[in-house]
Amino acid sequence: MKAFKKIIEFLNRMKVIDIWGDRNEGLSNDDKEYIDRKKSQNPYGLIGMILGGIAFTFGPQYGFIPVITLIFCIVTFFTFDKEKEDNPWPFYVGIMLSLIGLIMVITGEVHDLII
Repeated sequence: MKAFKKIIEFLNRMKVIDIWGDRNEGLSNDDKEYIDRKKSQNPYGLIGMILGGIAFTFGPQYGFIPVITLIFCIVTFFTFDKEKEDNPWPFYVGIMLSLIGLIMVITGEVHDLII
């Protein structure tokens, strides 16, 4: 349980890092304070939703993708902070899409992907 707590703490520290550089460059202090007061989106939820779509699309052919995505979505769901972030729905969508992909693997269903 301590290892799980350490993983969640590490993920919370990582989501604060601004990978795009200084996005608030050139803004006044009032604007920066206003932006900081607004709720944001959890980046792991968005990643989980995208991975869930990949798990749904390619999961029936490659059974490991939905399993990995499901584990990722469940573990990162605990990084969601109700005070600072909007909604948990990207996590829910990622979990549901990966579950559908996993069920398709178990039942042997395959959808025809037309690109």
